[in-house]
Amino acid sequence: MKLLKDLLYKVNIEAVTGSTNLEVAKVEFDSRKVSSNDVFVAIVGTQVDGHDYIEKAITSGASAIICERLPEIIKENITYVQVVSCNEALAYLAANYYENPSQNLKLVGVTGTNGKTTVTSLLYQLFKKAGYKVGLLSTVKIMVDDKEFDATHTTPDSLSINYYLKKMNEAGVEYCFMEASSHGIHQKRTSGLVFEGAIFTNLSHDHLDYHKTFAAYRDAKKELFDKLPKSAFSLVNTDDKNGLVMLQNTQSRKYTYALKNYADYRAKVLENQFSGLLLKLDENEVWTKLVGDFNAYNILAIYAASDLLGLPQEDSLRIISELESVSGRFQYMVSNEGITAVVDYAHTPDALKNVLQTINTIRTNNEALITVVGCGGDRDADKRPKMGQVSAALSTQVIFTSDNPRSEDPQSIIDQMENGVEPQDNKKTLSIVDRKQAIKAACKMANPNDIILIAGKGHEDYQEINGVRSHFDDFQIVNELLNELRNSEN
Repeated sequence: MKLLKDLLYKVNIEAVTGSTNLEVAKVEFDSRKVSSNDVFVAIVGTQVDGHDYIEKAITSGASAIICERLPEIIKENITYVQVVSCNEALAYLAANYYENPSQNLKLVGVTGTNGKTTVTSLLYQLFKKAGYKVGLLSTVKIMVDDKEFDATHTTPDSLSINYYLKKMNEAGVEYCFMEASSHGIHQKRTSGLVFEGAIFTNLSHDHLDYHKTFAAYRDAKKELFDKLPKSAFSLVNTDDKNGLVMLQNTQSRKYTYALKNYADYRAKVLENQFSGLLLKLDENEVWTKLVGDFNAYNILAIYAASDLLGLPQEDSLRIISELESVSGRFQYMVSNEGITAVVDYAHTPDALKNVLQTINTIRTNNEALITVVGCGGDRDADKRPKMGQVSAALSTQVIFTSDNPRSEDPQSIIDQMENGVEPQDNKKTLSIVDRKQAIKAACKMANPNDIILIAGKGHEDYQEINGVRSHFDDFQIVNELLNELRNSEN
Protein backbone atom coordinates (compact mmCIF):
# COMPACT_ATOMS: atom_id res chain seq x y z
CA MET A 1 0.00 0.00 0.00
CA LYS A 2 1.19 3.53 -0.79
CA LEU A 3 0.17 6.92 0.55
CA LEU A 4 -1.93 9.07 -1.80
CA LYS A 5 0.06 12.20 -0.89
CA ASP A 6 3.25 10.53 -2.13
CA LEU A 7 1.65 9.51 -5.41
CA LEU A 8 0.51 13.12 -5.99
CA TYR A 9 4.10 14.42 -6.14
CA LYS A 10 4.42 16.88 -9.10
CA VAL A 11 0.67 16.70 -9.91
CA ASN A 12 -0.87 20.12 -10.68
CA ILE A 13 -3.65 20.22 -8.03
CA GLU A 14 -6.48 22.77 -7.93
CA ALA A 15 -8.45 21.56 -4.89
CA VAL A 16 -8.61 18.67 -2.40
CA THR A 17 -11.64 17.37 -0.52
CA GLY A 18 -10.74 14.81 2.15
CA SER A 19 -7.39 13.51 3.32
CA THR A 20 -4.40 12.67 1.09
CA ASN A 21 -2.75 10.89 4.05
CA LEU A 22 -4.55 7.83 2.79
CA GLU A 23 -3.25 4.36 1.98
CA VAL A 24 -4.19 3.24 -1.54
CA ALA A 25 -3.76 -0.11 -3.28
CA LYS A 26 -3.23 0.83 -6.91
CA VAL A 27 -4.00 3.42 -9.60
CA GLU A 28 -6.67 2.79 -12.26
CA PHE A 29 -8.29 4.80 -15.06
CA ASP A 30 -10.65 2.01 -16.18
CA SER A 31 -13.58 1.80 -13.78
CA ARG A 32 -14.04 -1.89 -14.65
CA LYS A 33 -10.66 -2.68 -13.05
CA VAL A 34 -11.20 -0.74 -9.82
CA SER A 35 -11.21 -2.67 -6.56
CA SER A 36 -10.95 -1.89 -2.84
CA ASN A 37 -8.82 1.15 -1.85
CA ASP A 38 -7.84 2.08 -5.40
CA VAL A 39 -7.30 5.56 -6.84
CA PHE A 40 -9.56 6.19 -9.85
CA VAL A 41 -8.40 8.76 -12.41
CA ALA A 42 -11.29 10.17 -14.50
CA ILE A 43 -9.61 10.47 -17.91
CA VAL A 44 -11.41 12.54 -20.55
CA GLY A 45 -10.95 10.47 -23.71
CA THR A 46 -11.93 11.04 -27.32
CA GLN A 47 -14.98 8.77 -26.96
CA VAL A 48 -15.50 8.20 -23.23
CA ASP A 49 -15.40 10.62 -20.27
CA GLY A 50 -14.16 8.98 -17.07
CA HIS A 51 -16.13 11.50 -15.01
CA ASP A 52 -19.27 9.57 -16.01
CA TYR A 53 -17.87 6.51 -14.18
CA ILE A 54 -16.86 8.07 -10.87
CA GLU A 55 -19.93 6.64 -9.11
CA LYS A 56 -19.21 3.17 -10.53
CA ALA A 57 -15.58 3.38 -9.37
CA ILE A 58 -16.65 4.31 -5.83
CA THR A 59 -19.16 1.45 -5.77
CA SER A 60 -16.32 -0.89 -6.79
CA GLY A 61 -14.23 0.25 -3.83
CA ALA A 62 -12.26 3.34 -4.93
CA SER A 63 -11.21 5.43 -1.92
CA ALA A 64 -9.81 8.37 -3.91
CA ILE A 65 -10.94 10.12 -7.09
CA ILE A 66 -8.74 12.25 -9.34
CA CYS A 67 -10.89 14.48 -11.54
CA GLU A 68 -10.99 17.72 -13.49
CA ARG A 69 -14.62 18.42 -12.43
CA LEU A 70 -15.94 17.57 -8.99
CA PRO A 71 -19.14 15.49 -9.04
CA GLU A 72 -22.37 17.09 -7.81
CA ILE A 73 -22.58 14.69 -4.87
CA ILE A 74 -19.48 14.51 -2.66
CA LYS A 75 -19.45 11.29 -0.65
CA GLU A 76 -18.10 10.98 2.86
CA ASN A 77 -14.91 8.98 3.41
CA ILE A 78 -13.89 9.52 -0.24
CA THR A 79 -10.98 11.81 -1.13
CA TYR A 80 -11.47 13.98 -4.21
CA VAL A 81 -8.48 15.64 -5.85
CA GLN A 82 -9.32 18.19 -8.53
CA VAL A 83 -6.49 18.61 -11.05
CA VAL A 84 -5.76 20.72 -14.12
CA SER A 85 -5.29 17.67 -16.38
CA CYS A 86 -6.25 14.08 -15.55
CA ASN A 87 -4.05 12.78 -18.38
CA GLU A 88 -1.00 14.52 -16.92
CA ALA A 89 -1.99 13.57 -13.37
CA LEU A 90 -2.20 9.90 -14.41
CA ALA A 91 1.31 10.08 -15.86
CA TYR A 92 2.80 11.41 -12.60
CA LEU A 93 0.72 9.05 -10.45
CA ALA A 94 1.91 6.11 -12.55
CA ALA A 95 5.56 7.19 -12.37
CA ASN A 96 5.36 7.69 -8.59
CA TYR A 97 3.46 4.45 -8.03
CA TYR A 98 6.15 2.44 -9.86
CA GLU A 99 8.92 4.43 -8.10
CA ASN A 100 9.98 6.48 -11.14
CA PRO A 101 11.58 3.63 -13.10
CA SER A 102 12.70 5.84 -16.01
CA GLN A 103 15.32 7.38 -13.70
CA ASN A 104 17.08 4.03 -13.38
CA LEU A 105 17.87 3.49 -17.07
CA LYS A 106 18.70 5.53 -20.17
CA LEU A 107 15.38 6.16 -21.94
CA VAL A 108 15.39 7.48 -25.52
CA GLY A 109 12.15 8.59 -27.22
CA VAL A 110 11.76 8.52 -31.00
CA THR A 111 9.09 10.65 -32.69
CA GLY A 112 8.17 11.51 -36.29
CA THR A 113 5.62 10.45 -38.90
CA ASN A 114 7.69 7.64 -40.39
CA GLY A 115 10.60 5.58 -39.08
CA LYS A 116 9.77 5.42 -35.35
CA THR A 117 9.37 1.65 -35.26
CA THR A 118 12.43 1.00 -37.41
CA VAL A 119 14.70 3.35 -35.44
CA THR A 120 13.63 2.05 -32.01
CA SER A 121 13.80 -1.60 -33.12
CA LEU A 122 17.22 -1.18 -34.73
CA LEU A 123 18.58 0.60 -31.65
CA TYR A 124 17.26 -2.30 -29.55
CA GLN A 125 19.05 -4.78 -31.86
CA LEU A 126 22.25 -2.72 -31.91
CA PHE A 127 22.61 -2.39 -28.14
CA LYS A 128 21.63 -6.04 -27.57
CA LYS A 129 24.36 -7.14 -29.98
CA ALA A 130 26.78 -4.80 -28.17
CA GLY A 131 26.17 -6.84 -25.02
CA TYR A 132 23.73 -4.66 -23.06
CA LYS A 133 20.40 -5.48 -21.43
CA VAL A 134 17.88 -3.47 -23.45
CA GLY A 135 14.18 -2.55 -23.40
CA LEU A 136 11.86 -1.68 -26.31
CA LEU A 137 8.46 0.01 -26.34
CA SER A 138 7.26 -0.06 -29.97
CA THR A 139 4.23 -0.52 -32.22
CA VAL A 140 5.37 -4.03 -33.10
CA LYS A 141 6.24 -5.35 -29.66
CA ILE A 142 7.43 -4.59 -26.14
CA MET A 143 10.71 -6.17 -25.05
CA VAL A 144 12.05 -6.43 -21.50
CA ASP A 145 15.53 -7.58 -22.45
CA ASP A 146 14.81 -11.04 -23.97
CA LYS A 147 11.17 -11.31 -22.84
CA GLU A 148 8.52 -10.25 -25.36
CA PHE A 149 5.07 -8.74 -24.68
CA ASP A 150 2.32 -7.80 -27.15
CA ALA A 151 1.99 -4.13 -28.06
CA THR A 152 -1.47 -2.59 -28.46
CA HIS A 153 -0.64 1.10 -29.08
CA THR A 154 2.29 3.02 -30.59
CA THR A 155 2.71 4.71 -27.21
CA PRO A 156 1.08 2.70 -24.36
CA ASP A 157 -0.92 4.39 -21.57
CA SER A 158 1.06 5.91 -18.69
CA LEU A 159 0.41 3.02 -16.32
CA SER A 160 1.60 0.46 -18.87
CA ILE A 161 4.71 2.47 -19.74
CA ASN A 162 5.79 2.69 -16.12
CA TYR A 163 4.80 -0.93 -15.43
CA TYR A 164 7.12 -2.16 -18.20
CA LEU A 165 9.88 0.28 -17.23
CA LYS A 166 9.67 -1.10 -13.68
CA LYS A 167 10.00 -4.64 -15.07
CA MET A 168 13.03 -3.43 -17.01
CA ASN A 169 14.55 -2.11 -13.76
CA GLU A 170 14.01 -5.50 -12.15
CA ALA A 171 15.66 -7.21 -15.16
CA GLY A 172 18.69 -4.92 -15.00
CA VAL A 173 17.94 -3.14 -18.30
CA GLU A 174 20.38 -0.28 -19.01
CA TYR A 175 18.85 1.27 -22.16
CA CYS A 176 15.25 1.56 -23.35
CA PHE A 177 14.11 2.80 -26.76
CA MET A 178 10.53 4.04 -27.01
CA GLU A 179 8.24 5.23 -29.79
CA ALA A 180 6.62 8.53 -28.85
CA SER A 181 3.55 9.12 -31.01
CA SER A 182 1.87 12.51 -31.38
CA HIS A 183 -1.25 11.07 -29.70
CA GLY A 184 0.81 9.79 -26.77
CA ILE A 185 2.67 13.08 -26.29
CA HIS A 186 -0.49 15.20 -26.64
CA GLN A 187 -2.33 12.98 -24.14
CA LYS A 188 0.58 13.46 -21.68
CA ARG A 189 1.48 9.76 -21.59
CA THR A 190 5.17 10.70 -21.69
CA SER A 191 4.89 13.20 -18.79
CA GLY A 192 6.76 12.16 -15.67
CA LEU A 193 9.34 10.22 -17.67
CA VAL A 194 13.02 11.10 -17.52
CA PHE A 195 14.53 10.96 -21.01
CA GLU A 196 18.20 10.57 -21.81
CA GLY A 197 17.47 11.82 -25.31
CA ALA A 198 14.93 12.20 -28.10
CA ILE A 199 15.14 11.62 -31.87
CA PHE A 200 13.07 13.31 -34.60
CA THR A 201 12.83 11.42 -37.90
CA ASN A 202 10.52 13.45 -40.20
CA LEU A 203 7.06 14.98 -40.46
CA SER A 204 4.43 14.51 -43.16
CA HIS A 205 0.66 14.26 -43.53
CA ASP A 206 -0.92 11.96 -40.91
CA HIS A 207 -3.35 11.94 -37.97
CA LEU A 208 -5.10 15.18 -38.96
CA ASP A 209 -8.38 13.51 -37.97
CA TYR A 210 -7.09 13.85 -34.39
CA HIS A 211 -4.91 16.98 -34.44
CA LYS A 212 -7.05 18.90 -37.01
CA THR A 213 -4.14 21.02 -38.29
CA PHE A 214 -0.61 20.23 -39.41
CA ALA A 215 0.72 22.87 -36.98
CA ALA A 216 -0.99 21.15 -34.04
CA TYR A 217 0.41 17.79 -35.18
CA ARG A 218 3.93 19.28 -35.44
CA ASP A 219 3.66 21.01 -32.06
CA ALA A 220 2.61 17.76 -30.37
CA LYS A 221 5.88 16.21 -31.55
CA LYS A 222 7.79 19.33 -30.50
CA GLU A 223 6.50 19.04 -26.93
CA LEU A 224 8.73 16.00 -26.39
CA PHE A 225 11.81 18.15 -27.05
CA ASP A 226 10.47 21.18 -25.15
CA LYS A 227 10.38 19.14 -21.95
CA LEU A 228 13.83 17.55 -22.17
CA PRO A 229 16.26 18.40 -19.35
CA LYS A 230 19.62 20.09 -20.00
CA SER A 231 21.38 16.77 -19.45
CA ALA A 232 19.52 15.10 -22.36
CA PHE A 233 20.30 15.20 -26.07
CA SER A 234 18.08 16.10 -29.03
CA LEU A 235 18.89 14.49 -32.37
CA VAL A 236 16.91 15.77 -35.38
CA ASN A 237 16.82 15.20 -39.14
CA THR A 238 17.58 18.58 -40.74
CA ASP A 239 16.74 17.38 -44.26
CA ASP A 240 13.19 17.84 -42.95
CA LYS A 241 12.47 21.55 -42.40
CA ASN A 242 10.62 20.69 -39.19
CA GLY A 243 13.80 19.29 -37.66
CA LEU A 244 15.05 22.72 -36.59
CA VAL A 245 11.55 23.59 -35.29
CA MET A 246 11.90 20.75 -32.79
CA LEU A 247 15.01 22.45 -31.37
CA GLN A 248 13.55 25.94 -30.94
CA ASN A 249 12.67 25.75 -27.25
CA THR A 250 14.60 22.77 -25.95
CA GLN A 251 17.14 23.09 -23.16
CA SER A 252 18.81 19.84 -24.21
CA ARG A 253 22.09 19.40 -26.08
CA LYS A 254 21.32 19.81 -29.80
CA TYR A 255 22.58 17.50 -32.57
CA THR A 256 21.57 17.08 -36.20
CA TYR A 257 21.78 14.41 -38.91
CA ALA A 258 21.19 14.60 -42.68
CA LEU A 259 21.93 13.07 -46.06
CA LYS A 260 21.59 16.32 -48.04
CA ASN A 261 22.25 19.27 -45.71
CA TYR A 262 25.13 20.14 -43.43
CA ALA A 263 24.74 18.32 -40.09
CA ASP A 264 26.69 16.92 -37.14
CA TYR A 265 26.19 13.41 -38.53
CA ARG A 266 26.12 12.80 -42.28
CA ALA A 267 25.72 9.85 -44.61
CA LYS A 268 25.86 9.19 -48.33
CA VAL A 269 24.21 6.34 -50.24
CA LEU A 270 26.85 4.67 -52.40
CA GLU A 271 24.78 1.67 -53.56
CA ASN A 272 21.07 0.84 -53.26
CA GLN A 273 19.92 -2.70 -54.15
CA PHE A 274 17.24 -5.15 -53.02
CA SER A 275 19.98 -6.92 -51.11
CA GLY A 276 20.84 -3.81 -49.10
CA LEU A 277 22.58 -0.44 -48.92
CA LEU A 278 26.22 0.59 -49.08
CA LEU A 279 26.56 3.75 -47.00
CA LYS A 280 29.31 6.16 -46.18
CA LEU A 281 28.84 7.17 -42.53
CA ASP A 282 31.19 10.05 -41.78
CA GLU A 283 34.34 8.64 -43.41
CA ASN A 284 33.45 4.95 -42.98
CA GLU A 285 31.84 2.66 -45.54
CA VAL A 286 29.32 0.18 -44.15
CA TRP A 287 27.04 -2.39 -45.79
CA THR A 288 23.56 -2.84 -44.34
CA LYS A 289 20.81 -5.34 -45.17
CA LEU A 290 18.20 -2.56 -45.12
CA VAL A 291 16.99 -1.02 -48.40
CA GLY A 292 16.19 2.50 -49.61
CA ASP A 293 17.04 6.13 -48.87
CA PHE A 294 14.47 6.21 -46.05
CA ASN A 295 16.44 3.44 -44.35
CA ALA A 296 19.66 5.37 -44.93
CA TYR A 297 18.11 8.03 -42.66
CA ASN A 298 17.15 5.36 -40.13
CA ILE A 299 20.65 3.87 -40.10
CA LEU A 300 22.20 7.34 -39.76
CA ALA A 301 19.87 8.11 -36.84
CA ILE A 302 20.86 4.98 -34.92
CA TYR A 303 24.54 5.51 -35.69
CA ALA A 304 24.34 9.06 -34.32
CA ALA A 305 22.24 8.03 -31.29
CA SER A 306 24.62 5.20 -30.39
CA ASP A 307 27.52 7.67 -30.54
CA LEU A 308 25.68 10.11 -28.26
CA LEU A 309 24.95 7.25 -25.87
CA GLY A 310 28.64 6.41 -25.66
CA LEU A 311 28.91 3.30 -27.83
CA PRO A 312 32.31 3.16 -29.60
CA GLN A 313 31.91 4.00 -33.31
CA GLU A 314 33.81 0.91 -34.45
CA ASP A 315 31.34 -1.28 -32.51
CA SER A 316 28.35 0.55 -34.02
CA LEU A 317 29.64 0.24 -37.57
CA ARG A 318 30.36 -3.48 -37.17
CA ILE A 319 26.95 -4.22 -35.68
CA ILE A 320 25.04 -2.06 -38.20
CA SER A 321 26.17 -4.44 -40.95
CA GLU A 322 24.54 -7.32 -39.03
CA LEU A 323 21.16 -5.70 -38.34
CA GLU A 324 17.98 -7.29 -39.73
CA SER A 325 15.03 -5.38 -41.18
CA VAL A 326 12.02 -4.85 -38.94
CA SER A 327 8.89 -6.97 -39.48
CA GLY A 328 6.60 -5.36 -42.08
CA ARG A 329 9.12 -2.67 -43.03
CA PHE A 330 10.29 -3.32 -46.61
CA GLN A 331 10.05 -7.04 -45.87
CA TYR A 332 10.46 -8.94 -49.11
CA MET A 333 10.61 -12.41 -50.58
CA VAL A 334 11.40 -13.70 -54.08
CA SER A 335 9.37 -16.55 -55.55
CA ASN A 336 10.92 -19.39 -57.56
CA GLU A 337 9.68 -17.61 -60.70
CA GLY A 338 11.64 -14.50 -59.74
CA ILE A 339 8.65 -12.40 -58.66
CA THR A 340 9.62 -10.07 -55.82
CA ALA A 341 6.92 -9.32 -53.24
CA VAL A 342 7.50 -6.43 -50.83
CA VAL A 343 5.35 -5.85 -47.74
CA ASP A 344 5.59 -2.43 -46.11
CA TYR A 345 3.70 -0.53 -43.41
CA ALA A 346 3.63 2.64 -45.56
CA HIS A 347 0.27 4.18 -44.65
CA THR A 348 0.95 7.88 -45.31
CA PRO A 349 1.46 9.57 -48.70
CA ASP A 350 5.09 10.39 -47.87
CA ALA A 351 5.96 6.87 -46.67
CA LEU A 352 4.28 5.30 -49.72
CA LYS A 353 6.15 7.69 -52.02
CA ASN A 354 9.46 6.79 -50.35
CA VAL A 355 8.91 3.05 -50.79
CA LEU A 356 7.75 3.36 -54.41
CA GLN A 357 10.66 5.66 -55.31
CA THR A 358 13.07 3.21 -53.68
CA ILE A 359 11.72 0.32 -55.77
CA ASN A 360 11.77 2.44 -58.93
CA THR A 361 15.38 3.41 -58.25
CA ILE A 362 16.41 -0.24 -57.96
CA ARG A 363 14.36 -1.74 -60.79
CA THR A 364 14.92 -1.31 -64.51
CA ASN A 365 12.04 -0.44 -66.83
CA ASN A 366 11.80 -4.08 -67.90
CA GLU A 367 9.89 -5.12 -64.75
CA ALA A 368 6.37 -4.10 -63.82
CA LEU A 369 5.65 -2.63 -60.38
CA ILE A 370 2.20 -3.72 -59.18
CA THR A 371 1.00 -1.97 -56.02
CA VAL A 372 -1.78 -3.19 -53.72
CA VAL A 373 -2.84 -0.44 -51.30
CA GLY A 374 -5.74 0.75 -49.16
CA CYS A 375 -6.44 3.30 -46.42
CA GLY A 376 -7.70 2.70 -42.90
CA GLY A 377 -11.27 3.55 -41.94
CA ASP A 378 -12.22 5.97 -39.13
CA ARG A 379 -8.90 7.75 -39.63
CA ASP A 380 -7.54 10.79 -41.46
CA ALA A 381 -9.61 10.87 -44.68
CA ASP A 382 -7.73 13.82 -46.23
CA LYS A 383 -4.75 11.63 -47.09
CA ARG A 384 -6.79 9.14 -49.15
CA PRO A 385 -6.74 11.03 -52.50
CA LYS A 386 -3.01 11.71 -52.00
CA MET A 387 -2.36 8.00 -51.41
CA GLY A 388 -4.28 7.24 -54.60
CA GLN A 389 -2.38 9.85 -56.60
CA VAL A 390 1.07 8.73 -55.40
CA SER A 391 0.47 5.01 -55.88
CA ALA A 392 -0.94 5.41 -59.41
CA ALA A 393 1.76 7.85 -60.52
CA LEU A 394 4.67 5.67 -59.37
CA SER A 395 3.35 2.18 -60.22
CA THR A 396 2.87 0.25 -63.45
CA GLN A 397 -0.45 -1.00 -62.07
CA VAL A 398 -2.24 -0.23 -58.81
CA ILE A 399 -5.00 -2.22 -57.13
CA PHE A 400 -7.02 -0.25 -54.58
CA THR A 401 -8.38 -2.45 -51.81
CA SER A 402 -9.38 -2.56 -48.15
CA ASP A 403 -6.91 -1.87 -45.34
CA ASN A 404 -8.66 -1.88 -41.94
CA PRO A 405 -12.02 -0.33 -42.95
CA ARG A 406 -13.24 -0.51 -39.34
CA SER A 407 -16.77 0.99 -39.29
CA GLU A 408 -16.57 2.63 -42.73
CA ASP A 409 -17.76 1.28 -46.08
CA PRO A 410 -14.58 -0.03 -47.76
CA GLN A 411 -15.79 0.87 -51.25
CA SER A 412 -16.31 4.48 -50.12
CA ILE A 413 -12.71 4.62 -48.91
CA ILE A 414 -11.50 3.24 -52.25
CA ASP A 415 -13.61 5.80 -54.13
CA GLN A 416 -11.90 8.60 -52.19
CA MET A 417 -8.48 7.16 -53.11
CA GLU A 418 -9.49 6.95 -56.77
CA ASN A 419 -10.54 10.62 -56.69
CA GLY A 420 -6.88 11.58 -56.30
CA VAL A 421 -5.67 9.69 -59.38
CA GLU A 422 -4.52 11.92 -62.24
CA PRO A 423 -6.48 11.41 -65.52
CA GLN A 424 -3.44 10.04 -67.35
CA ASP A 425 -3.08 7.32 -64.68
CA ASN A 426 -6.71 6.14 -64.60
CA LYS A 427 -5.99 3.24 -66.95
CA LYS A 428 -3.46 1.87 -64.44
CA THR A 429 -6.01 1.43 -61.62
CA LEU A 430 -8.19 -1.45 -60.52
CA SER A 431 -10.51 -1.74 -57.52
CA ILE A 432 -10.96 -5.00 -55.57
CA VAL A 433 -12.53 -4.59 -52.12
CA ASP A 434 -11.48 -7.99 -50.73
CA ARG A 435 -7.81 -7.61 -49.74
CA LYS A 436 -6.90 -11.26 -50.26
CA GLN A 437 -8.46 -11.25 -53.72
CA ALA A 438 -6.58 -8.04 -54.52
CA ILE A 439 -3.27 -9.66 -53.55
CA LYS A 440 -4.24 -12.76 -55.56
CA ALA A 441 -4.95 -10.59 -58.62
CA ALA A 442 -1.54 -8.93 -58.28
CA CYS A 443 0.14 -12.35 -58.10
CA LYS A 444 -1.69 -13.48 -61.27
CA MET A 445 -0.74 -10.28 -63.12
CA ALA A 446 2.94 -10.57 -62.21
CA ASN A 447 5.41 -12.06 -64.63
CA PRO A 448 8.91 -13.31 -63.74
CA ASN A 449 11.10 -10.45 -62.41
CA ASP A 450 8.07 -8.22 -61.73
CA ILE A 451 7.66 -6.56 -58.34
CA ILE A 452 4.54 -6.56 -56.13
CA LEU A 453 4.27 -3.98 -53.34
CA ILE A 454 1.62 -4.62 -50.68
CA ALA A 455 1.38 -1.44 -48.63
CA GLY A 456 -0.39 -0.14 -45.57
CA LYS A 457 -0.52 -2.93 -42.98
CA GLY A 458 3.05 -4.20 -42.73
CA HIS A 459 3.56 -6.06 -39.46
CA GLU A 460 -0.16 -6.18 -38.60
CA ASP A 461 -1.49 -9.73 -38.55
CA TYR A 462 -5.18 -8.83 -38.53
CA GLN A 463 -7.84 -6.98 -40.49
CA GLU A 464 -10.53 -5.00 -38.66
CA ILE A 465 -14.00 -4.84 -40.23
CA ASN A 466 -17.02 -3.54 -38.29
CA GLY A 467 -15.38 -4.06 -34.91
CA VAL A 468 -14.25 -7.62 -35.66
CA ARG A 469 -10.55 -8.45 -36.00
CA SER A 470 -9.75 -11.44 -38.21
CA HIS A 471 -6.32 -12.95 -38.79
CA PHE A 472 -4.71 -11.41 -41.87
CA ASP A 473 -0.98 -11.33 -42.56
CA ASP A 474 0.05 -9.71 -45.87
CA PHE A 475 3.46 -11.41 -45.98
CA GLN A 476 2.05 -14.84 -45.18
CA ILE A 477 -0.77 -14.48 -47.72
CA VAL A 478 1.38 -13.31 -50.65
CA ASN A 479 3.84 -16.10 -49.93
CA GLU A 480 1.05 -18.70 -49.94
CA LEU A 481 -0.59 -17.28 -53.09
CA LEU A 482 2.64 -17.21 -55.09
CA ASN A 483 3.26 -20.86 -54.08
CA GLU A 484 -0.30 -21.83 -55.03
CA LEU A 485 0.06 -20.23 -58.45
CA ARG A 486 3.33 -22.04 -59.04
CA ASN A 487 1.81 -25.39 -58.04
CA SER A 488 -1.28 -24.85 -60.22
CA GLU A 489 0.93 -24.15 -63.25
CA ASN A 490 3.06 -27.29 -62.73
